Amino acid sequence: MSSLYVVVLGAIVISLLAVSLTRLGKVKTRADYLVAGRTLPAFVLIFTLLSSWIGSGSLLAGAENAYNHGFAALWLAAGGWFGLLLIYFIAPRARKFAQFTIPDLLEARYSQTARVLGVIAVLFAYTGITSYQLIGGGDILHLVFPTTISPLLGKYIMAAFVIAFTAIAGMSSVAYMDVFIGLLATITMVVAFPFLLHTAGGWNGVTHVLPATHFEVFGDISFVGAMELMIPTLLLMLGNQAMYQKFFSAKSEHDARVAVVGWIIGTIILETVIVAIAVVGSALFRHGEIARHPREIIAYTAMHGLPALLGALMMGAVFAKIMSTANNFLFSPATNLINDVYVRYISPNASDKRILLVSRLTVVLLGAWSLYQTMSISSVLQQTLYAYTVYSAALTPVILAAFYSKRATAAGAVTAIGLGTAVTVAWNTAFPDGNVSSWILRTGLSPHLAAQLAPHDPIFPALAASVLALILVSAFTAPPPQEKLRPFHG
Repeated sequence: MSSLYVVVLGAIVISLLAVSLTRLGKVKTRADYLVAGRTLPAFVLIFTLLSSWIGSGSLLAGAENAYNHGFAALWLAAGGWFGLLLIYFIAPRARKFAQFTIPDLLEARYSQTARVLGVIAVLFAYTGITSYQLIGGGDILHLVFPTTISPLLGKYIMAAFVIAFTAIAGMSSVAYMDVFIGLLATITMVVAFPFLLHTAGGWNGVTHVLPATHFEVFGDISFVGAMELMIPTLLLMLGNQAMYQKFFSAKSEHDARVAVVGWIIGTIILETVIVAIAVVGSALFRHGEIARHPREIIAYTAMHGLPALLGALMMGAVFAKIMSTANNFLFSPATNLINDVYVRYISPNASDKRILLVSRLTVVLLGAWSLYQTMSISSVLQQTLYAYTVYSAALTPVILAAFYSKRATAAGAVTAIGLGTAVTVAWNTAFPDGNVSSWILRTGLSPHLAAQLAPHDPIFPALAASVLALILVSAFTAPPPQEKLRPFHG
């Protein structure tokens, strides 16, 4: 079995490297590297959007949730689905605006200060997202080669792959690799599910083994728990810089809108299949090693629940999907540092050749920072929600206001970004494990109130602080001038 997995993973890595090197010769300018020369057709956009969205958040965190709680784990995915319905109307506006990054948008609509704070929020969120992709890739390499590659060594190898592939050709490399990865993942998982269901004894066999709550709408997580899964995902989707960069890279507004339709269909199918595979896998492998590491259920099921070739292909697809998401979320903050810091403030007249060199060095440095963050992560699900919440609370409200509000002001946006980031980071820094005794010790709260607050994600207080700041500060400051509104409202 090991030799088969070596062949499959090796073939995938070589294929991805070939795609990157093929695109390298087409990268001549800053626009080529950052937004693929604004030439991506709808077909490529569909798969790069799909691949950038579905990574360790779905394949590890979502699967772990499904293993423990059943189909209620779909609430994490549902936030993305609802967000996509709204994005259908945002996509053409984003392509019409045609910049490089979200901080570009923040400065054009608000101010330079909003731009700088936006860069900080993106760096916190996106390197966090990249970090748990590296954990996911390391886990898979350890599962395939348990005596040769430890999870720690696997993270280092995964980081090397991700940094190399991302640095080679930028957005063009990332987008065209995603076509291959998206097709491979979708086909193998859709084919694998009926095999697993048959092995588990059909639907009756699955429902007989698992608790009834695994098949209920909210399961055993409650309505509030479901909203804490859904809302950060919904808001991340609506404000996702990696997504907007893809829209900025589209050939036209029409291509951007067509891509969203394909993305909606692909995301609903693939995320539902991922959760279904995890639920069936939890019925097949209820005890043993996997019960202690449920985030690995998708990869474990591929190895132990499928025919050898199909299992190897699915394992390769999971590895490639995680790598793709890491590529996207590593590349995105790199564009911020290049476009919003280096070109904007340090070297405005830098040549394209120098910008490309600095871009690649930036990818390496951010990749190293993401790898460093993996050393302190105990739960992929918690890290997923933390990264989503930083971005959701800090940036999504002001991004949406840029397109849909003429009254939102620069002061309101700056206050909202600052408070959204501060509340989220402070909550998770002070109480990283949700431990009730820590809350009582550090805050002086009563045991009852501490027990109510400690286990929860900070999305509600952070989002409330951000939205209220945006509304109230905007209401008490002068309306923005027409030149700030014109690119967004015609």
